[in-house]
Amino acid sequence: MQAIVDRIEGDMAVLEVDGTKFMDVPLAEMPEGCVEGDVYEGGPGAWVKDDGAKAERLKANADLMASLFKH
Repeated sequence: MQAIVDRIEGDMAVLEVDGTKFMDVPLAEMPEGCVEGDVYEGGPGAWVKDDGAKAERLKANADLMASLFKH
């Protein structure tokens, strides 16, 4: 399962899971240093950060913004 950290609310991470639903997970159960936009694979208690997937998402978003605002 893929989870993207949508936002941090207090001591909870709100994850978008597989692009279909949201799940609240206590920050204590997430890897240390968890921040908004991070991408994880796995499941509760076994999340593994996927920096490659995060980089791909950031590039895709930047490319989209560039195409929308070019003159």
